[in-house]
Amino acid sequence: MWNAFILAFAFAAALFPSLASAPIAPNTPALSVRALPQPRATIIFGGDMMFDRTVRTAMEKNGDDFIFSCIDPVLADADLVVANLEGPITSHASVSATSSPEDEYNYTFTFPVSTASLLRRHGIGMVNIGNNHIMNFGREGLVETRKWLDAAGVGYFGDPDAVEADRVARMTIGGVPFSFVNWSDWTSDKTDHTVAQVRREALEGRVAVVYAHWGDEYVPPPERVKRLAHSFVDAGAALVVGSHPHIVQEHEKYKDTDVYYSLGNFIFDQYWSDEVRRGLLLRVVFGPEGVESVKEIPIEFGHDRRTCVIP
Repeated sequence: MWNAFILAFAFAAALFPSLASAPIAPNTPALSVRALPQPRATIIFGGDMMFDRTVRTAMEKNGDDFIFSCIDPVLADADLVVANLEGPITSHASVSATSSPEDEYNYTFTFPVSTASLLRRHGIGMVNIGNNHIMNFGREGLVETRKWLDAAGVGYFGDPDAVEADRVARMTIGGVPFSFVNWSDWTSDKTDHTVAQVRREALEGRVAVVYAHWGDEYVPPPERVKRLAHSFVDAGAALVVGSHPHIVQEHEKYKDTDVYYSLGNFIFDQYWSDEVRRGLLLRVVFGPEGVESVKEIPIEFGHDRRTCVIP
């Protein structure tokens, strides 16, 4: 074989002598292969958002965008922001904006119809609607909420109208396929159903994020909630975050997976203690295999109803 190669080269050189003698030009660029960008997505997670009561009146006075004006630079540093929509978006008049703390309507929420487009303008492209306030105006309010979110291009998951498999929001961000799965103490069917759903999403090669609305207000997470969080991680969840307690609860590493039991409030009007007046945002970088990094961003709520980063 080697002799045949030499004979072939000699024959080519005889026919095309310039090939054998021509030097390589000194400035000929070397061939290079450009590496393709690695799939990567940056998502910010926040806690409970409430756009009624005095938050609503502050928006009416200063304009809707006012409440985000302090936190906008942080939200802009992400491909997507995900948080809990703590009530329906409806055309009904507010019953809590004129209520007092002792009033039965103080915790009956409805958000202005402009809320969905407000969320979209500030990067909040995905919301959890599986919570204890989403049905404050009945199924009619839920249907209207979906209509406004759809019109604004804001995704949602945890829909109590849907079966477990359809309560999941699936989307690809920066080449990373995600599944946002809700657990709610008020709308989810059974623990094993949600665990099985997380497992299915993970087995399909998707990054499964569980966003839970659970536990008890203003106190640490109960053991029941911890067992539930662990079951989600065991099923393949890449991250577990929680809301509802209205305070920031503990962060745990379980099997090298981050569990944030409660991020506290994100947009709210509670001020009676530092615990309720302060919340936590998470800036999470994901790759195809899951979480690559997590940055905690402490926030607080001013009496002007704006949310700001704690310096």
